Amino acid sequence: MFKHSADRWPVFFILCLSALDFAFYFLVSNVYVLGVYFFLMILPKAQICAWNHHHQHAPTFKTLIPNRMMEFFYALHTGVTTNLWVLHHNYGHHNNFLDQSKDESRWTRYDGTQMKELEYSLLITVTAYYRGYIVGKEHPREQQTFIVYTLITFAFVTGLVAYQPAAGLLLFVLPMIVGLFITAWTTYDHHAGLNTENEFEASFNNVNRWYNLFTGNLGYHTAHHYKQGLHWSKLPQLHDKIKDNIPEKLIQKTWI
Repeated sequence: MFKHSADRWPVFFILCLSALDFAFYFLVSNVYVLGVYFFLMILPKAQICAWNHHHQHAPTFKTLIPNRMMEFFYALHTGVTTNLWVLHHNYGHHNNFLDQSKDESRWTRYDGTQMKELEYSLLITVTAYYRGYIVGKEHPREQQTFIVYTLITFAFVTGLVAYQPAAGLLLFVLPMIVGLFITAWTTYDHHAGLNTENEFEASFNNVNRWYNLFTGNLGYHTAHHYKQGLHWSKLPQLHDKIKDNIPEKLIQKTWI
């Protein structure tokens, strides 16, 4: 069922967190306990953003239905629904990241100056769905799937909130909003300040083993842009092949 065996453990842990969310939803009514759980889960769930990103570049399963089901749970954690990142990120950002006048994740203002980190993160968060929809005009099949599954996801979450408002908000709505913000925030450090037409000089990299363990090798970011469809487990090998083209100043070796 898995295209790559390396995906088994990440999927297992992510689905365990989903099961834990639903256990709290049905079994816990104390708002304070739910609030503490929400805050405790921010950092663990922040890592899921990277795995959702990987999945939308290289789907986890061999068949459609398991992929759509996985995307539903990813959406509940990250606020990024089916095909949103395919449109916004794969078709948009990856094609335009060397041109800040077009980049869907652009880090410059209209006057060409660099945005601050919080400014960028908030802007990408609030415009993500709109920009994804706009890119989808050139990819109608993917856009239609994005719209349908976004409506399904939002309808389901609305039902959860209607049935148990506090639990629905603290376990699903707020984590989705925070997850989308964290997804945007982490992308700032990938490219901000690197205004170049050379793809080997346009991304910051982090080769720290712990960082890459929890993010699925997202630190090998130049390699990811060099071959965006490559499965995350193979990025270190590609990085080794192209690292001589990457300036040393763009390679970080510490987690922080």
